[in-house]
Amino acid sequence: MSDDMKQFIVIGLGRFGTSVAATLAEQGHDVLAIDRDEDPIQEISNLVTHAVQADATDEDSLKTLGVNNFDVAVVSIGDDVHSNILATLVLKELGVPYVVVKAQDNLHGKVLSKIGADKIVYPERDMGTRVAHNLVTSNVLDYIELAPDYSIIEVRATTKLVGKTLRELALRVKFGVNVIAIKKGDDINVTPEADDRIEAGDILVVMGKDEGLDKLREY
Repeated sequence: MSDDMKQFIVIGLGRFGTSVAATLAEQGHDVLAIDRDEDPIQEISNLVTHAVQADATDEDSLKTLGVNNFDVAVVSIGDDVHSNILATLVLKELGVPYVVVKAQDNLHGKVLSKIGADKIVYPERDMGTRVAHNLVTSNVLDYIELAPDYSIIEVRATTKLVGKTLRELALRVKFGVNVIAIKKGDDINVTPEADDRIEAGDILVVMGKDEGLDKLREY
C-alpha cells in the first residue's frame, strides 16, 4: 500500500476505532466515521472528514453512503461479534477493496478471514494508532506509541541510508531521532555504534518525536 492520499471508512467508534480514525485524519486522509450511536459521532465530527450515525450492518445505508468509493474500511465494532461479522460481509460485497477488522480472539479472526477480511487485528496486541500507521505507510514495519508525540518505529533502510555509517547519517542532528537497534536478517544489534554501516535490507529501530520520525520516513 502506498503513501498516497487514501479514503478510509472507520466503523465503530470505541476507543480503538476513534484512535484509528483520528490518526488517519491527522495524516491528511479522507475519513468517513460511522457509528450507530449519536454520542461518539458528535465527539469525532470535528476531527474527521465526515461522521455519520448509521447501522453498518444495513446494506442499503452503506450503499447510500457510497462505501464502494473508499479504498479501505476498518471495522472496529467491538462489543457485538455478530454486527462485526455482518458489517465485514456487507463491505466486501459492496466492493471495498481492503477491509481491516478488529477481532476479539483467534476463533473470531478465523471466521473473519473466511468471509473475506483482508487483515485481522487484535487491538489488545495492536494499538489503534499503530494499525493506522501500518495502513498508510509501506516502509514502516512496526510502530509503537510511547507517549503523546513520541514513538518507536521500524524503518527499512532506504537508498539514502545504505552504505553510510550512523555517524555520517547524523540522524540525531538532522531529525532529532535515535537509532536504538539495527536488524540484519535474524540478528539484532541493540547497541549500534557510530561507525556501524547500514547495509541494504537492514531495518532500523528508531525512537524520537513523531515529527522527526515523519521527516525520516520521507528522507
